[in-house]
Amino acid sequence: MRVLIAGGGIGGLTLALLLQRAGVSCRVFEAARELRPLGVGINILPHGGRVLGALGLAPALSRSGVETRELCAANRFGQFIFREPRGRHAGYAWPQWSIHRADLHQVLLDALPRDSVVLGKRCTQILEKNESITLKFEDGTTAEGEAVIGCDGIHSVVRKHLFPQESGFRYEGINMWRGVTRAPPFLTGASMLIGGWLEVGKLVVYPVRNHPDGTQLINWVAEIQSPRNVMQDWALPGRLEDFLPTFAGWRFDWLDVPALMQAAEAIYEYPMVDREPLPYWSRGRVTLLGDAAHPMYPRGSNGANQAILDAEALCICLQQEKHIQSALKAYEQERLPAANQVVLANRSSGPDSILKTVHERTGDRPFARIEDVMSEAEIRSISEGYKRVAGFSLSVIGDTPPI
Repeated sequence: MRVLIAGGGIGGLTLALLLQRAGVSCRVFEAARELRPLGVGINILPHGGRVLGALGLAPALSRSGVETRELCAANRFGQFIFREPRGRHAGYAWPQWSIHRADLHQVLLDALPRDSVVLGKRCTQILEKNESITLKFEDGTTAEGEAVIGCDGIHSVVRKHLFPQESGFRYEGINMWRGVTRAPPFLTGASMLIGGWLEVGKLVVYPVRNHPDGTQLINWVAEIQSPRNVMQDWALPGRLEDFLPTFAGWRFDWLDVPALMQAAEAIYEYPMVDREPLPYWSRGRVTLLGDAAHPMYPRGSNGANQAILDAEALCICLQQEKHIQSALKAYEQERLPAANQVVLANRSSGPDSILKTVHERTGDRPFARIEDVMSEAEIRSISEGYKRVAGFSLSVIGDTPPI
């Protein structure tokens, strides 16, 4: 069996690692001509950490990233709504890691043989035959195998091969500005913060790298409801003047948000988009994985983890099923309903809905006691409900063995 993986992102590289450990021949074809340290922060939750840990990557992840201790939620006045432990601090067998996307990418690359990833191979066409399948690339070369896995992200060529008439991205007027800043630690030095709400500005902040001098590389995301549409530019340099005024008053004794933003090494602007869930991912010898299959709002820190779970399920199905087509369908039957449920949940539920509720119930004013606004039981119910949907409830994965 030879598996062709279109796309060398987190999902594609994780799949390649899993397949090679299982003795399945595979190769990754990446469109980029060189690997550059792109992107900003990302979180590996315990269900994703379980898979990467089983691949022996836990030491490298701990060296490169930050093991998250807690998730905190606050209003825009700096008042805490809740603080809950995360990863091993919450009783999981596996950590939650916050890490720069480029560092995670490098950890995965370092674990693969050098000839596993071929650069400069932008897929332009897929040719299916009875016993094989061929990828054609922009440079005129081809690759032949027995299956094609589309791990080529939100602008997937493989997805377009399966759904040539699909409508575009689903955009509801929320823009994100993302950046990284070298700064002193805040709170525990391993805290992840979500704060405010979209109508007055929403913020996500967490450290992704420790430096020997005691500073950290801190990832931050500013979200604002805005008529400004940047759907046509996915690598747009961000401008402070477009969002900094919204956060000008966010100066707390534990974090100066405007100062953090103004000291950023780089700022990028993105639209917040997803796509409507697909009715199927697999057809013949082709299937989809990760953002190519289920792009989702970046809420709940779950997108990369769902790609990792896809890779695990697909690897198992390719080993268990006799025929490629049946393996791809078995993978789809296991993962499509679960991933689509997360796509829908990220639109309305999860920890973000707690921020929204507090904002609405207080009328965007400081509160005297959070218990008078939301009970601890209500907050816990929302948080645990999202964990169950996303697949990392402690009761679900607490005893799940490694692959």
